[in-house]
Amino acid sequence: MKLNQTEFAVLGGVQKKAQFQYEKGMRRPNSDYLAAISAAGVDVHYLLSGQPSTVTLSVDEGALIAGYRELDARERAGVRALVETIVAKPRSTSKNDES
Repeated sequence: MKLNQTEFAVLGGVQKKAQFQYEKGMRRPNSDYLAAISAAGVDVHYLLSGQPSTVTLSVDEGALIAGYRELDARERAGVRALVETIVAKPRSTSKNDES
């Protein structure tokens, strides 16, 4: 991500001192911090275990999932129907059809 300590601390919603302590193993991050950096694309599973996660979402994918989780059951059904319709639509191979 190429962030310095201060920028990473802001991303996680903590002070630079806390970020430093996390990195040095002097303090453990809480779930709010982990959720914030995960939403920004950090592989939290790797951070905690040293093993890469088997599923890595892009920032866009994470935002879609987070938004989906905010929906009620009826709204979720509508989103699923929309996605199923789009996925089932035949894809054109024409270069003129780039919409």
